[in-house]
Amino acid sequence: MEPPVPPRDRRGMRTGFTTGTNAAAAARAATLALLTGEWPETVTVNLPTGETTIMRPVECRMDGEAAHCCMVKDGGDDPDVTHGALICATVRHAELPGITIDGGSGVGRVTLPGLGLPVGEAAINPVPRQQIYTNVAAAVAEVMPAGVGYLERHGLAVVISVPQGEQLARLTLNPRLGIIGGISILGTSGKVYPYSTAAWRASVVQAVQLAAYHSPTRVVLATGARSEQYAMRLFPELPELAFVEISIFTGAALRACVIQGVREATLWR
Repeated sequence: MEPPVPPRDRRGMRTGFTTGTNAAAAARAATLALLTGEWPETVTVNLPTGETTIMRPVECRMDGEAAHCCMVKDGGDDPDVTHGALICATVRHAELPGITIDGGSGVGRVTLPGLGLPVGEAAINPVPRQQIYTNVAAAVAEVMPAGVGYLERHGLAVVISVPQGEQLARLTLNPRLGIIGGISILGTSGKVYPYSTAAWRASVVQAVQLAAYHSPTRVVLATGARSEQYAMRLFPELPELAFVEISIFTGAALRACVIQGVREATLWR
């Protein structure tokens, strides 16, 4: 049974860690176990910022060809739906040299173009994908005499999964973004800062990217569901994906419009 995460304090400022950091930690621990035959009690994980943190694996199991473990996601005092969820990794030997990373059960799949990820690929964003790769490679270098050169001759396949991911995704923007079957693995710094609502903001930015791809001449930014429905009636010629519910993230949404080269953005309150 996984250790409980500390309860969130709605007025607190305790920092947590992203789904990307938890996935990287699980993958690093599983890699160490696969290559040594023993599970580490704790694992040091590298963050994208250059910092490190120590995490404790749970639900560890291993056979001759694969090692599987999870981390309990501690989001600190940030109101994130993934707080307390298990973020898991399975690492197995592969025929082709190098490290491959994919998503399994509970990790969403991209079904629409425009998100910066290929259609059909697991919704593991670029920074956490690199973080997972870096930590797996570091685990190999830690225990193999040949270090990272081992990966020039041998392969490791990493699959990230989230047991409750499909249910948790219903509480996110993923269905609207065309990310089906689970949550996204996110994170740019590796940390979750209280009330930064970083995951929510990232989803809004992704929604703008998707809107810009499918409606490059005009994107409509609505502050809420009612205003979005009204705007849809006002601009019936636009595809549904051109409308983005941005909540409080007006600045982030407008910056995303500029970056994506949107010709005209309409803000509807």
